[in-house]
Parts: sequence; C-alpha cells; structure tokens
Amino acid sequence: MSLKIRMARAGAKKRPFYQIVVADSRSPRDGRFIEKLGTYNPMLTKEHPERIKLKTERIQHWLGVGALPSERVARFLGEAGLREKPAIRETPKRSAPRKKTQEREAGAPAAPATATPAAPAAGATGETASA
Repeated sequence: MSLKIRMARAGAKKRPFYQIVVADSRSPRDGRFIEKLGTYNPMLTKEHPERIKLKTERIQHWLGVGALPSERVARFLGEAGLREKPAIRETPKRSAPRKKTQEREAGAPAAPATATPAAPAAGATGETASA
C-alpha cells in the first residue's frame, strides 16, 4: 500500500477549503483517508496564521513511515521547515515533450530557415486558354 499526503477538498461551491490528509494513493481525492494532518484555506491572505495549519508530529511520523507528499503539500512542508523545499519548475511536467520527441529533436539536423515551394510551370495551373 503506497501512502500519499495530499489535499482533500471540503469547501462549498466557489469557497474552497482543503484538508491535508494521509490516504492510500488508490483512494479518490475526497474519499476515504487514514488521518487528517492539517487544513489549508486559500481564501485567507498569505500572512494570516489560519491559512495553513499542520500537525507537525504526525506529519513527521507519516514521512518516516514512507508516505510521499503531493507537489503542493511538499511546498507547504518546505515552508514549514519539515523537509527541503522542492524546486519550482518554470514549465509544468505535462507540457514537456515526450521521450520519443526529445530523441528525434536531439538527433535530427536543423531544417532550413526558409523553404519556398517551387513556382508552378506555365500552363500547369489548370486554367484554360481563352480565344
């Protein structure tokens, strides 16, 4: 069983509120979880002390057991000093080219900058001569 420390949404429509939970990675986002480890309220300002609440002892326990945090939760833990901050990527993973495309781009020679198509021969345009 692989464990994840992730967020489960628990807010009303257009009023998000998240619980930070440890759950089996196969369970649904808002489904069954093992333990609630904190809360996150994105509607509050960044300086507000109630924006992110964490149970540090329990989080350290679950990290020691082998639970892996999601990207967003890993950022929260890095800011709280519970683990090293993850590197912030400039571009998301999903938009990166696939492996086959990267290999093709690395091995392919550069294409000419401007390739103009050849002009059609006279009379080859499909027009008929009128008399």
